[in-house]
Amino acid sequence: MTSITSIELNYLVFRYLQESGFTHSAFTLGYEAGINKCTIDGNLIPPGALITFVQKGLQYLEMEANMSNNDVEMDEDFSFLQPLDIITKDVNQLRQMIKEKRKNIQKDKDKDKNKDKDKNKDREVDREHEAERGRVREKERHEKEEREKEREKAESNKEPEKQPEELADGDMVMDQEDKDAIGHEENGTSIGPEPMDIAATSTQASQEACEIPGSDVTILEGHTSEVCACAWSPTGSLLASGSGDSTARIWTIADGLCKSGAQNSPLNVLVLKHVKGRTNEKSKDVTTLDWNGEGSLLATGSYDGQARIWTTNGELRSTLNKHKGPIFSLKWNKKGDYLLTGSFDKTAIVWDVKAEEWKQQFEFHTGPTLDVDWCNNVSFATSSTDHMIYVCKIGEIRPIKTFAGHQGEVNCVKWDPTGSLLASCSDDITAKIWCMKQDKYVHDLREHSKEIYAIRWSPTGPGTNNPNQQLTLASASFDSTVKLWDVELGKLLYSLNGHKDPVYSVAFSPNGEYLASGSLDKSMHIWSLKDGKIVKTYTGNGGIFEVCWNKEGDKLAACFANNTLCVLDFRM
Repeated sequence: MTSITSIELNYLVFRYLQESGFTHSAFTLGYEAGINKCTIDGNLIPPGALITFVQKGLQYLEMEANMSNNDVEMDEDFSFLQPLDIITKDVNQLRQMIKEKRKNIQKDKDKDKNKDKDKNKDREVDREHEAERGRVREKERHEKEEREKEREKAESNKEPEKQPEELADGDMVMDQEDKDAIGHEENGTSIGPEPMDIAATSTQASQEACEIPGSDVTILEGHTSEVCACAWSPTGSLLASGSGDSTARIWTIADGLCKSGAQNSPLNVLVLKHVKGRTNEKSKDVTTLDWNGEGSLLATGSYDGQARIWTTNGELRSTLNKHKGPIFSLKWNKKGDYLLTGSFDKTAIVWDVKAEEWKQQFEFHTGPTLDVDWCNNVSFATSSTDHMIYVCKIGEIRPIKTFAGHQGEVNCVKWDPTGSLLASCSDDITAKIWCMKQDKYVHDLREHSKEIYAIRWSPTGPGTNNPNQQLTLASASFDSTVKLWDVELGKLLYSLNGHKDPVYSVAFSPNGEYLASGSLDKSMHIWSLKDGKIVKTYTGNGGIFEVCWNKEGDKLAACFANNTLCVLDFRM
């Protein structure tokens, strides 16, 4: 008899957690169960495999319980059982339950038979009574007819008088009613319920009107697993992508208008392999990537705990190995001499890129490090599943600031463009704004109804290329909304309600006038921040994990769960 191994079961649970959006739990199970060492090819496992497996098992137990050695033909009614009974009871107990259920059904049938007999007897009595009543009614009718005949004979000599005026009045009344009805119809009214007013426009209709045509979209194909990260080079027309297929790719995107169709020829894409030979090995998932400020080097973080640095020609320049768990976040400092990584192993490491070695490891968190972000060239913030945020500085052995206040995992931390305010978002359904001058948060942003997955600052305000525009913060949540905040007052400016599923990513246009959002509902919306309305929208064929603008602000990229990326033109 075929049996499932613990390794196979662990993999099914791992996939179930991933597909259900429990990304942190999936990483934890994958790391502790050694999923990266199993030989299962993830491409062969269909979506929902664990659920299907459990359902089949329940059906088998149900069939087994309904069949017995002396009742193979199953002449009796098939009894359906509750899933909890099937899980908590053995086959003998289930058979006893079915036996009792069938006994009760038989009792009910016997009762119904007795009731039918009683009803038949009652019907016989009723028929006899009805016949007697019929005879009485027939006699009464006959007597009534005799009386009518006698009255007609008595009045036969009298001439009935006609009343034409009354008849005429009756005709006129009917005519007037008809005319009234016709009059109502001619005036556009009718007697009875009025028709409902139908709105000329709707949200869906307006979205359809803003739909970006396929002719303005280029589909990038080549990855063989979900594409979870993408980033434009800050200086050129290169687009980087990271995938669960153990590769990152650098795509050369031509200037000018995008063209419809797939773009996957070897001439415009470089494949950065994180494992030799077989791909789709879970230990080599590319989880995060980031370009340096000059756009000359691309750093990637992987599930195997290694950070890698690549040239724009696709050559592997450095492999940075010290973490003991998957890398969740990775950032270059502005100067480009240090690379910062945050890992499942609860630590953050600053790497000296030129020396190709680690400079300092920061071990303050008690749970996996989920995100990191530079404040300046030497100090940075880290967030964790332990609900804490630490601000650290190269050369310091203790955090220079500790921010405590979140009640759930802190998914994301981001410094504003000047490095004076720090924003954070959490599974506790809040976003918070902090500053180094005080321990408690400056603002507590509490308008979302579910976990907040991502936050981004606008490229506006003092010290930016758009100094005359207001500095704002955008937050993306599992409640399917994006919210825009006034960070000076800590008040909600807009709630952008257009998605139907969790929103994983938001990105401001370089001029700060537009905001792009990507959701698991397969759609990307572009919002005008002047009025909070959708100006463009695109719907792909998979959930969207990340969206990003190029430096000119005329192209947008999005990466999808169906192994593709898309690049689309944006011109207003």
